[in-house]
Amino acid sequence: MVQQKTLFNRIVVLSIYGGLTIMAILCILPLVNVLALSFSSTGAIQANKVTLWPVEFTWQSYQFVAQKRDFIASIWVSVQRVGLGIIVNMVLTVLVAYPLSKEVSQFRFRTWYVWIFVFTMLFSGGLVPSYIVVKELGLLDTMWALVLPGAVPIFNVILMLNFFRALPKELMEAAFMDGAGHWKLLWRIIVPLSLPSIATVGLFTIVGHWNEWFQGIIYMNDPSNYPLASYLQTVVIKLDLSKIRDVDDALRMMKLDNRAVRAAQIFVGSLPIFLVYPFLQRFFMTGIVMGSIKE
Repeated sequence: MVQQKTLFNRIVVLSIYGGLTIMAILCILPLVNVLALSFSSTGAIQANKVTLWPVEFTWQSYQFVAQKRDFIASIWVSVQRVGLGIIVNMVLTVLVAYPLSKEVSQFRFRTWYVWIFVFTMLFSGGLVPSYIVVKELGLLDTMWALVLPGAVPIFNVILMLNFFRALPKELMEAAFMDGAGHWKLLWRIIVPLSLPSIATVGLFTIVGHWNEWFQGIIYMNDPSNYPLASYLQTVVIKLDLSKIRDVDDALRMMKLDNRAVRAAQIFVGSLPIFLVYPFLQRFFMTGIVMGSIKE
């Protein structure tokens, strides 16, 4: 009986791992195909010979992309957005989560405030009122239009406040007895102990700002202010001949297949996330699990 149960458990575990492996492969294959297209020659792409491996290996697509000033400018806009956005989001998330993590005896209306924040996560004012607010504040065509509308991500606040609530209460009481105030307690004790949760929320913030494209479309009147995701959405999907600035640029474009150029830009745009994710992945599960223990 014990052997049968052990065999059944092994079959279940193998089935789970097998299913997850298949799902991972299905997620990776499209990216591998994009990478293969970006390194393949125009003739091979037009002949539909490219699958998961480059055919007639060439760097021409990446050389063309590296010389596109609009693409490089959009990357710089995204870098600025991520840099400013992660500072604003993380500081405000910590400052909102800390008081909401207190007990009702310490913060009388704590539960009401939590539900107010949750309500804003479920229901928004709508696109038109949001646009009017941004316009009336004079934020159109500025970096703040990409950062301030989502300055306090409620989901991240909930993760953070639950992580704070899971920290030992005795540690905080000892700090108060030693004369520490709320400000010193937060930045000297709670924040250093909450690095897994902060790294997890930081990963969400980086990926969110880097991949978000819709705000750039509606808040930026000048395409030169588009972040990378908005640029890829509007320019890479359709060949924009207006971006060809001179004869040499046109000749290079004639030698390339548009799919190769788009694949190169997509891969270059995804590369920063691939580089950041491995460094924060080890905190990911700890931050998620401890941030969802209780509320």
